[in-house]
Amino acid sequence: MHHSAAVNGDLTRLVPTSEDDLHLLAGWFADPGFVEHWGGVPVSREEVAAKYLGCRRPEVESFLVLAQGEPVGYAQYWYAGAAEGGLDMVLVAGARGRGLGPDAARALTNHVCGILEWQRVTVDPEVTNVRAVRAWEKAGFRRVASEGEALLLEYRPVEGG
Repeated sequence: MHHSAAVNGDLTRLVPTSEDDLHLLAGWFADPGFVEHWGGVPVSREEVAAKYLGCRRPEVESFLVLAQGEPVGYAQYWYAGAAEGGLDMVLVAGARGRGLGPDAARALTNHVCGILEWQRVTVDPEVTNVRAVRAWEKAGFRRVASEGEALLLEYRPVEGG
């Protein structure tokens, strides 16, 4: 597993989370509006510390999404194999609808396909989360399956490109 450096998009910058981010993340994950499509249930500070700080889970790389230097969301990628894995992302309500999600998604996808040489990247937003599905599609993901409440989308880099 690689520990990541910052990842730059055109509108966003993704920086690895640290222990210093616990208070901010705990506040976000305790907000029902923030977790509406992220499990739907507010998460305790202890669970946030265990799951969403980059140094705590070696199979997951965790990031704060910044826009104009301000934290506006959380993103992560996780390994599913040597050359593939998945992405997850959630933005604060005030950051939605401004193109930040697709920008951060493209930046993270370019990172895992470029630096890590992934050949397949998946995301699984809820079918009812139309805004997230649209954002992933704008970032180049294509629908491949429906699994209950979740929609499976994938991105595969173009060969030789």
